[in-house]
Amino acid sequence: MTLDREQVLRSAAALLTHKSTATMDEVAKAAGIGRATLHRHFAGRDALVKALEDLGIQEFEAALDAARLDEGTSDEGLRRLIAAVEPSAGLLSFLVTENQLFEGDQVNEGWNRADARVSAFFRRGQERGEFRIDLTPAWLTEALYGLIGTGAWAVQVGRVATQDFQYMIVELLLGGARRSVEQ
Repeated sequence: MTLDREQVLRSAAALLTHKSTATMDEVAKAAGIGRATLHRHFAGRDALVKALEDLGIQEFEAALDAARLDEGTSDEGLRRLIAAVEPSAGLLSFLVTENQLFEGDQVNEGWNRADARVSAFFRRGQERGEFRIDLTPAWLTEALYGLIGTGAWAVQVGRVATQDFQYMIVELLLGGARRSVEQ
């Protein structure tokens, strides 16, 4: 039987987004494989988290592509981005809490690419007069990430209905980021 690495990663992601402290035994069980098989493909939790990081970055960059952030208004681009990122929001929420991914000199370049794209989107919105100019693009980027992570968690624990995920994030962020007529 051939191991489907992506299926194992998706099973691990599903478990770890609900239980970030899950053991490798629990990950193996969730994936329907033995612990030894899991360890042959991922030497330990660090290796598994790094593989999940690659998957998360790949999915986030695909969401950025799908959102077509250069088309239409900034509001429309943000709505498309939230819709595109929703399926992987739980994984992204888990990854941003994994401090090991952001310490030292070995930070995955994918995070920098994604940050640059999102920050450029907010900067364009500011230049067009659609977003407030008193909030930096970097801050708006971090606020977006925080809302995605919090929204994913709220849906997972049942505090927010799944169908409200996109609306709540977009409306809260735009309500705070949108430039008012007086500015």
